[in-house]
Amino acid sequence: MREMLNPTSAIAGMGLGSSVALITDGRFSGASRGASIGHVSPEAAVGGPIALIQEGDIIKINIPEMKLDVALTDEELAERRADWQPKEQNVSGYLERYVTMVTSGNRGAILEKK
Repeated sequence: MREMLNPTSAIAGMGLGSSVALITDGRFSGASRGASIGHVSPEAAVGGPIALIQEGDIIKINIPEMKLDVALTDEELAERRADWQPKEQNVSGYLERYVTMVTSGNRGAILEKK
């Protein structure tokens, strides 16, 4: 999970902190500000729901119910899922070991054989 301090700082620095929310499968250090939702999992890299979001999609944020909903039909989501392909992972060494052995955030991001 990437650290999201730079994107949240950029949003705030452009004066968009009160009108833009950042929704990501990345993580936050605690220094971030503004409307930020992180640790969305399963992650986009493994085909989680966030992988299906496209520019212009409307996402509803319901804080009391702790829910995110995208304004798409089940058919639209199914079509996008059918077209989705994972990005090629061109890594080696310890990063390759991490990619092949660490579970998704929704499973604790722990080391185990997949």
